[in-house]
Amino acid sequence: MTAPALPGLLEALRGFEAGTLSRDAYLQACAARADECEPWLKAFVTRVPTAQLTAAADGPLAGIPVGVKDIIATAGLRTTNGSAIFADHVPVEDAAIVTAIKRLGGTVFGKTVTTEFAFRHPGPTVNPWNAAHTPGGSSSGSAAAVAAGIVPLALGTQTMGSIVRPAAYCGVVGFKASFGAVPREGVHPLSGSLDHVGFMARSVDDVAYALALLGDPGYALADGADLAALRIDPQRGLAPLPSPSLALVCAPDWHKVGAEQKAVLEQVIAKLRRSGASVEEVIVPEIGAPTLESLRHILGREALDIYGDLVARYPERASAPLKGLVEESRAVTQAAYVTARRTQRELRAALSTRLSGYDAVLTVPASGEAPQGLHDTGDASWCAPWTFLGFPALTVPAGRSARGLPLGVQVVGTYGRDVPALRVARWIELVLAGQA
Repeated sequence: MTAPALPGLLEALRGFEAGTLSRDAYLQACAARADECEPWLKAFVTRVPTAQLTAAADGPLAGIPVGVKDIIATAGLRTTNGSAIFADHVPVEDAAIVTAIKRLGGTVFGKTVTTEFAFRHPGPTVNPWNAAHTPGGSSSGSAAAVAAGIVPLALGTQTMGSIVRPAAYCGVVGFKASFGAVPREGVHPLSGSLDHVGFMARSVDDVAYALALLGDPGYALADGADLAALRIDPQRGLAPLPSPSLALVCAPDWHKVGAEQKAVLEQVIAKLRRSGASVEEVIVPEIGAPTLESLRHILGREALDIYGDLVARYPERASAPLKGLVEESRAVTQAAYVTARRTQRELRAALSTRLSGYDAVLTVPASGEAPQGLHDTGDASWCAPWTFLGFPALTVPAGRSARGLPLGVQVVGTYGRDVPALRVARWIELVLAGQA
């Protein structure tokens, strides 16, 4: 795949403002790009017909086509949840975030492929850089559609690593805000205590702008402000945070991280230090077995409540991974679940305090390049602990493997410190581009 020539989110908005780019022409160009790529990419379950893609006259997202993950309800537009059980399901109401997109002038371009109920059974989407490799999951289609230049913004969800990991595999920016910062009403749940809605785009500026527009305006940030106060000028973007203090966290399962991914991380660290950053390795023993076990207990118990009866009623339409999740989760006791939820609350507070002396955490988003084959969407181990804690996290593209597949780094903030994490990531992005 060649790099997309169509503008990204803020770049397109600047073109609209300057009069050098027509909103309707941009929508039509995105549709033409989809026509070109979709026969092999397979990023969409359902697309809005090209003739119906018309730009709103005004609004901060007017003229912007958005890919919506297929577990997010869209009124009048099929929402399958990646499942044969919901193959013909057409919601009567939009999810809260889709309502917001439309109110702000944005255009729903189509429904992007998800793994079944955002768990492990993959859909048909391929990696845009090498069709023999997975795009990651569960937000497979959203990552691939942004990377291929079909849409400048797509919605994803993350319960373990389903935004950050596929974004890293596809070479785009994927951002998961702090738990609860983005509305989830109308999003089919996998685990209510772990599910996050987030954004995929081509730059940190773009996902920051999406948060400013689509985050819950009543969500209180750690500094006492709320998201209603977050304003980002499309002309200037997000102000970077230069020379940050970064905690390098080499966990969990660092021995499983590939040589190429480690080399990219080391190269990034060297560039950041030369540009004035402080990078100090910090040992966080809780980021590993304790968090992953507690996450599994929470996910299992909550998913069992949601899917136990569904699998029993439709066994022939449920995948082996979903059936396995239901069966394995029967062993999770109520006591284990309560303990895991307590651990989640206590570690969220304790690690927010312990890491408060740093502007952000720097780590890896995955073990390396996207795995070969489409049967497995990859290992979420390097994202899941941060999801469990509800910390904001995003991946920034940082290099390529020997086979030309993208590699990234992951930037993590403490709970409620979304804006500083984004500002650090913006600075890292500029450093890697030679612009800072």
